Amino acid sequence: MNKNDLHFSEMGRDGSVRRPYLQYENWLAQQQNEQLSKKANDAEAFFRQAGITFNVYSDTDAEERLIPFDLVPRIVSNREWAKLTKGLEQRIRAINAFLHDIYNRQEILRAGVIPTELIAQNDAFLPEMMDFTPPGGVYTHIVGTDIVRTGEDDFFVLEDNARTPSGVSYMLENRETMLQMFPELFSKIRVQSVSDYPKNLRRSLAACAPACANGRPSVGVLTPGIFNSAYYEHSFLADQMGVELVEGHDLRVVDGRIAMRTTCGYKNIDVLYRRVDDEFLDPLTFNPNSMLGVPGIMDVYRAGNITIANAPGTGVADDKAIYSYMPEIIQFYTGERAILKNVETHRCSEPQSLQYVLDNLADLVVKEVHGSGGYGMLVGPAANKRELADFADKLKARPSNYIAQPTLSLSTVPIFTEKGLSPRHVDLRPFALVSPNGVQIAPGGLTRVALTPGSLVVNSSQGGGTKDTWVLED
Repeated sequence: MNKNDLHFSEMGRDGSVRRPYLQYENWLAQQQNEQLSKKANDAEAFFRQAGITFNVYSDTDAEERLIPFDLVPRIVSNREWAKLTKGLEQRIRAINAFLHDIYNRQEILRAGVIPTELIAQNDAFLPEMMDFTPPGGVYTHIVGTDIVRTGEDDFFVLEDNARTPSGVSYMLENRETMLQMFPELFSKIRVQSVSDYPKNLRRSLAACAPACANGRPSVGVLTPGIFNSAYYEHSFLADQMGVELVEGHDLRVVDGRIAMRTTCGYKNIDVLYRRVDDEFLDPLTFNPNSMLGVPGIMDVYRAGNITIANAPGTGVADDKAIYSYMPEIIQFYTGERAILKNVETHRCSEPQSLQYVLDNLADLVVKEVHGSGGYGMLVGPAANKRELADFADKLKARPSNYIAQPTLSLSTVPIFTEKGLSPRHVDLRPFALVSPNGVQIAPGGLTRVALTPGSLVVNSSQGGGTKDTWVLED
């Protein structure tokens, strides 16, 4: 038996097709493999022509790569999506309340719900944000939450991305590619549109503008520059929103405001969607060697004269040790049980948990608390004895730097191969916009897929690909 047969197949198996895929499967049965192969090649050519690439920092030559795109969509029913969005909204509201609390009254620490040292000793916690509330009370303007599925109704949050979540441009380009290649499919199957995301993003950011904004708020996207791994996304979103893409050297403080250099002089910016990490945002406040940020922007920010999205210091909510307390955090701020479940998490900072992890390392996934992109992690079942031994030494040396989780039986969705359809593991990153007007979640998100048979690693930096995600209208 193929080991993928042990996992929940979202399309169905053994000739039984799940309801969300019925119309698609009927269409697929009428297609020829040769024609689909040609479409796959066309999709790659489209991505290459559009310049949809990312940089891999670990590569010696900082190689630019195409993100592999699979043409079999991941399909979610309206009922499934309604459950997910309800849980996501609850979680995002709790995260915003948590961030406001830890940077102000710190009631959750006083109540002993989470240990004080998890905040006090957290590199992502910024004392500079204490006793300050961002315009509109919003900390996480854009949130990307990683979801995995293990069964028909079993969804888990794998991690929260509240700092500078990436990938939404691939969600939009994947849909555009599918619309170009298979227009007839979208006339047969009613799929909710994601094309209005850039318009909604601009509107949501503008709704968070500071009180000093006059008329239509001015919005800009702050990028570290062309060598950043996500530069394509920065330029894409700025273009799609119809706003300026700026680098740190394009901005300066003018009369207590952040102003952008233009051919007509300096023009004020009200909202800055920044894709620069906290450390490099303001050399006068953080890293003095930074050439990427804007000197003095934190003073302007704390004076209430600009909105920075996402707010500095939100990265503390991405911490995987904090993640392990999310059910308690949700209960504390909402009075409700978490709708979406966490993955069971062992905090290696706790001696008993550390011993359990060391004893069961071959069966666990171990991650750095501040890690991202699939780097710095160990997938126990896929590791050899030497790798396990080396990682055990890392755990013993810095236990508080790691958490561990069981290896979940992730769901599979077929990908198209030369030999036909073949199951691969997937996760999902839905994108939410937060403003004083509420939480708005794009219907779909970015499905990342492990292209290697049996692999659980879906990150593009580790060789994963992407799929279009369809949320059906009914």
